[in-house]
This record gives sequence, structure tokens and C-alpha cells, in this order.
Amino acid sequence: MNMDIHIGNRLQGSLPAIGIRPIIDGRRGGIRESLEEVTMEMARGAAAFLSENLRHSNGMPVECVIADTCIGGVAEAARAEEKFARAGVGLTISVTPSWCYPTETMDAHPTRPKAIWGFNGTERPGAVYLAAALGAHNQKGLPAFSIYGRDVQDIGDTTITPDVQAKLLQFAKAGLAVATMQGKSYLSMGSVSMGIAGCIVDESFFQRFLGIRNEYVDMTEFVRRMELGIYDRAEYERALAWTKANCKPGAEVNPEHLRRTAEQQAGDWETVVKMALIARDLMIGNPKLDDIGYGEEALGHNAIAAGFQGQRAWTDFFPNGDFMEAMLTSSFDWNGIREPFMLATENDTLNGITMLFGHLLTDAAQIFADVRTYWSPDAVKRVTGHRLEGRAAGGIIHLINSGPAALDGTGRQTIGGEPAMKPFWDIAEQEVEACLEATRWSPAVDFFRGGGFSTDFTTRAGMPVTMARINLVAGLGPVLQLAEGYTVELPDDVHDKLDRRSNPTWPTTWFVPNLTGEGLFKDVYAVMNNWGSNHAAVSYGHIGGELLTLASMLRIPVSMHNVAEDRVFRPSMWSAFGGMDPVGADFRACQALGPLYR
Repeated sequence: MNMDIHIGNRLQGSLPAIGIRPIIDGRRGGIRESLEEVTMEMARGAAAFLSENLRHSNGMPVECVIADTCIGGVAEAARAEEKFARAGVGLTISVTPSWCYPTETMDAHPTRPKAIWGFNGTERPGAVYLAAALGAHNQKGLPAFSIYGRDVQDIGDTTITPDVQAKLLQFAKAGLAVATMQGKSYLSMGSVSMGIAGCIVDESFFQRFLGIRNEYVDMTEFVRRMELGIYDRAEYERALAWTKANCKPGAEVNPEHLRRTAEQQAGDWETVVKMALIARDLMIGNPKLDDIGYGEEALGHNAIAAGFQGQRAWTDFFPNGDFMEAMLTSSFDWNGIREPFMLATENDTLNGITMLFGHLLTDAAQIFADVRTYWSPDAVKRVTGHRLEGRAAGGIIHLINSGPAALDGTGRQTIGGEPAMKPFWDIAEQEVEACLEATRWSPAVDFFRGGGFSTDFTTRAGMPVTMARINLVAGLGPVLQLAEGYTVELPDDVHDKLDRRSNPTWPTTWFVPNLTGEGLFKDVYAVMNNWGSNHAAVSYGHIGGELLTLASMLRIPVSMHNVAEDRVFRPSMWSAFGGMDPVGADFRACQALGPLYR
């Protein structure tokens, strides 16, 4: 297949950098002088560690910008701030091995995520500065994350202990997500699908909590571009040929009188490939369009995420959007292996943003799914005669979608021999072929009157995954919920009996959440019963801790999670709102601070 890997920034604007602020005791005459090198070496060590272990979601390296000098007072803090502004710094980490003057050296930027790493040493303990600086941040309403190693080290020890490494990475990845979203767009292609409230664009949420602007096009724009040929026609021919060679036909389940002819299906394939090209061009632009006289269209909408309404205004007459959505959200297409697009089925804007969160934190594709059915062990036994066992013994949740899911969701990529969904730059050509081979494209079911094709696969068992969702609640605003768990598989005959009760041509992920035995995670039924919408985004890995960190930066409280206490990492201010009641403290802190962007 000879697939190239495409790394690069496809959106307008430079990529955010991480600012490293070496903080020092400014007193001259021996104190500052004795700390200059050890403090700057601490900054250099943090920068090197982060640069070596992080990439942007587009595969490009993350740049760390270190202040030109150690910061011992407000003048040097101002110089560092000027340098960071020029360099596009989107988050900062202040580091120090010693006592310093907090209010004179702190990062006072009003919206930038910030953390302080206070070295755990006894000679000139950075922990004292850390505690004082955090107190200053909290008093001024500028929340900061506390990074403090568990074990005492000797001054000058350049080792970054594993616990500090974990916090540096968790903070930095979430902070990069915040900075990456700022100033980008969410593009609604169409409007509200079938009365789904998540499709209703709440511009205040996008602007004040995410720093994202909203853009809109009517779905008739697809018709205009198809009829006038506003797409790269050479790419279209290549994409159509690739699709015919790699997208395997699936089962026809429609009754005879509703089946489309071979000629109609051939036309459907041509339409859905054009739709994929057009949706991508609408999101990020395409310089090829300028070459054919469409300079405005060539620019795109700088959309970091988007959604397509589809049902019913489009699908009653045109082929459905499943191919477009499945291929764009996958990590590969006819052009090679590349960063997946975040494109929400039915223009569920809230699920689209949840997918974006997952992508920016994992660098991998996301599964868009309906949270369709809870199958209890007794119900499965009654319907199939099979007794669920293993991870599935307590019941399963059927994640299945009348739209698409990224082909990465087949689980045919591997890490250490186990099924996975990987950052696109780590995907091998053989894994792309395996994902395509595991997927079938069936003619769309009868209520898609305009035809089209559905993505049909079953996710492999054994993937650690996190199911998440943002909801908007009157009087509260945005709230996040998540559930970490695993994918499971069923015997083929059992799967078929359950799957056919919904639709056998749609992608299925059988999900089992990790249970705590109490509250919202008492059992699998409780998770299903407390889910806040009909949709969810599914990420590879147990990233609940990372989602909690990101949510706290954006001032979005988390109403439901099963993340272990030692993986919860929020600003130090949160404990002041009730450390004995972490969930309530999260809500109170978010309410008191308000959205990140005023």
C-alpha cells in the first residue's frame, strides 16, 4: 500500500510552547549566586524531559522555552513574560530548589495554565516556596498545580523522580490541550439532528470555557460544491479508486423493495467520497481550490472539530455521512497515515468536543458511539442461552452507532501485542490494512432513504478505554462525566443475536466499566442508568486522570468518574473548597472561579 505518514500543523496559528520559569532567591551577596546554576539546571532538566516525551497531536515536537535568566523578582518576571509572549507560550511550569519571593516571581497571567515544581530538598527547600507561592496564587484567584516529589533529594541532584515525571506530563499534556484549542473553530455543518439537544450550539460554552469560536455552514454547501466541482478532482479520482480497492462490501439487510440498484450504489460511492473531501476542505481549507478559482473556499474555517447534521434533512434524499465521518475520524485515508479529524455524527457538538479532549490528551483517534443498551447477565442468558463471564460477568454496555466510528476502533493496532488505538505516527502500514480488513461497508438501512453505507466492525477485546461525555445542565453549565473500563468480546453467535436486535451493519464496542461497588459505579447498570446523554466518546487508555486535570483547567466540574485518588491531579486551590469532599469541592471551585475566559 506504501502509505506515507503526514506530520504537520494543518490549522492556522503557531503551536503553543511550554514556558519554563526558573525561580530563585533574589538576594545577592552569596545566596543567589550559589543557586544560579542549580536552578537553571533544574529548568533545563524539566524542558529536556518534556520535549523528549511529548508531541503535539499533529505529531510535531513540543517546544519548551526557558526564561533567559533566573527570576528573582518582578523585573525578571516581566522579562520572562515578554519572551513567552513572543514565543507563543501557552502554559508555564515554575521550578525552584529554594525559598524565593512568591508574589514577586509568580506567573500572574489570568488564563494560562500554570504549575510549580518545588524541589523536595532540605538545604534550601523548594517546598517552602511552593507552599507560599500556592497560597499567593489561591489568594489572587490564579489556580496553580503543585508538583512536589515524595522523597527528599540532595540539592544539585538532577534526577526527576517518577512521581514528579508523571505530574509534569499530566499537567503539560492537559495544558497543551487548553492552549491548542484557544482561537480555533468548531464548524457546524447543518444544524440540529432529530431534536438531539447536544446539537444545539451554546456559543457561550464554546467561547467562555474553551476559547473556541463557532462557525456555521448549511448542508446545501455540499450540494453546491459537488455540482460545481469545488474539490480537488485529481484527489477525488485517487480517493475513489482507493475506496473501491480497500472498502469491503458488507451485508445487505434491507427488504428487497428497498434495496438500491448496483447503479445507484455506484453513484452513492461517488457521492460519499466527494462528501469526505468537501467536509475536510470546509474544516481546514485546501490550496488546490484556489488553483481552480475558488480562493475563498480554499481558506476553510480553521476548525479543530466539526459536526455533520445528516439526519434527516440530508439523509432523506442524499447518501448518509457515515463514510465521510468514519474515514475523516480515522488515522488514515487515501493520502496516507495522518492526524485524525474530530467530526461528530449528527452534529452533536458536546460529543465532538469530548472527542477533541480525548484526542488532544492521547494523540489518537476517538470512537463516537451511542450508549445504546445495558445487557444484564440474566437478559443475555434469556435471549442467547449464554452466561456472561470474565470481565463481562456483571453485564455489558452496547456502544453502537447509527453513524460511524473511526476504523482505529476495530482494535487491530497493537501495543506490546495487545489491541490498541495509537498516535498516528506510530501506526504501521500493516495495521492500517488490518483495520480496513476488519471493516465491512453495508448498504445503509431503510430509514436512510437517500442510501449510503454503514461502517460495520466489532472492537477487539482487552483494550483499556475511557468513555466520556460533556453535558450542559441548566443552572450549572457544562459538566463532564467519564467511566474507565475495558472492551470485551462475545462468542460470535451471542454477538449476532444481540447485535441484530439493533442493527447488524453498525460498529459495535462491548464495554465494561471498572466498578467500585458503590454509588454511580456500584454495578454496570448504575453506570448506564446515570449516563447523561445518548452519546459518548471513547478514548484508548485509562485517561480519566488526564480528563480531570483538563476539566479543572477549564473550570468544568466532573460529576461522575471512577479514577483512583492517587491519579486525581487538580490545582491546589481545590482542597480549600472541601478536601474531605473532593467531588463537591470540584463543583464549588469551578463555580467560584467561573469559566476560564471571561
